[in-house]
Amino acid sequence: MRIAMIGSGYVGLVSGACFAEFGFDVTCVDKDEAKIARLEQGQIPIFEPGLDDLVTENVKAGRLSFTTDLGAAVKAADVVFIAVGTPSRRGDGHADLSYVYAAAEEIARAIDGYTVVVTKSTVPVGTGREVSRIIAKTRPDADFDVASNPEFLREGSAIGDFMRPDRVVIGADSDRAREVLGRLYRPLNLLETPIVYTSRETAELIKYATNAFLATKITFINQMADLCEAVGADVTDVARGMGLDGRIGRKFLHPGPGYGGSCFPKDTLALVKTARDAGAPVSIVENVVVSNDARKHAMAQKIIRAVGGDARGKTIAVLGLTFKPNTDDMRESPALDIVPALLAAGAKVRAYDPEGMNEARKLLSGLDYADGIEAAMARADCLVILTEWNQFRALDTDAIKSALRAPVVVDLRNVFRPEDMTAAGIRYFSIGRPTPGQKE
Repeated sequence: MRIAMIGSGYVGLVSGACFAEFGFDVTCVDKDEAKIARLEQGQIPIFEPGLDDLVTENVKAGRLSFTTDLGAAVKAADVVFIAVGTPSRRGDGHADLSYVYAAAEEIARAIDGYTVVVTKSTVPVGTGREVSRIIAKTRPDADFDVASNPEFLREGSAIGDFMRPDRVVIGADSDRAREVLGRLYRPLNLLETPIVYTSRETAELIKYATNAFLATKITFINQMADLCEAVGADVTDVARGMGLDGRIGRKFLHPGPGYGGSCFPKDTLALVKTARDAGAPVSIVENVVVSNDARKHAMAQKIIRAVGGDARGKTIAVLGLTFKPNTDDMRESPALDIVPALLAAGAKVRAYDPEGMNEARKLLSGLDYADGIEAAMARADCLVILTEWNQFRALDTDAIKSALRAPVVVDLRNVFRPEDMTAAGIRYFSIGRPTPGQKE
């Protein structure tokens, strides 16, 4: 089978390269001529571990190609994936589906023979039905089915998530479409990967419900961390004690400065809007959105309190700017709220991130960008750990203390042990954990 992947962003490029690795012929399409030119030259526009090698190998094998010619790619394809952006719409937070619907029209004009059109983008319930209507209206003679196949890729481990998924969700309303998509994922049969066949609407909602639930777990443990600080408990032990319960599980019980990234913020907003429109509001998720926004601002105040309650004239070293490690993605990163708040409070901010510096420069101004960890820490009044890159976990306490003007560390990811920091003579503030002999 031949696959056309419409959209060569994060989801489209990773999915396209992985399908090619499965042995299918894949053409990734994008309107951005410069992006396609870079991809054809072997330049990967995003940082994702292992993706550059995967793309290079499959291009060399002749299974993966790139083009701006959507018509030609669709005409030759048996399956067409729509993997374009669905950003939050300004004003109401709903997903902006204009790119999805525009792609549907273009696909309709190029369909040649039976084709399964699949929404890979994260889209609200009912989008597949509208895509089907658009195609049928544009090409009444088209022989096609529309299906939903949501992605569950984590940035930083996306290839592993695609190749060894917890499950594959296929939302299709015809046996013919289910059979075609089942063949696409047949290479996963050896892993006994569960394939969940549902209706289109159910598949669309599974994606949103999943992300909303994970965002809720993060927000819950962040609120428990605040309670731990207030009563002298340790959130690390609370999370472990909870996570050992098989009904809860350990994942996503790590307190921090709030969730960010390309999925959770926009997907929770879109689910809230969908639920309100359907007359079945999800108040839990609404509160999660509000709490997460407040969390980021509270973390800035935590840092300011750590430097004595007045940040004016203080130099604050920030390690980590991306919303999580192993990505260069700055979308909705807590840094986008925390750093401006520190600057507004009169602090001088000096920051370093192993992969996110170029993206950060587009979004954050007024701070100094250091060329390494040591340069960021040099003579700073406070060190803030904002993203848990492995390079930061390995920092030596003596090196931290000698580099800083004042031995103050605010660890918003709990990468260090409080007792080690106290033993080194560092005033240490973490999330939801007591520091021996010290109060905020």
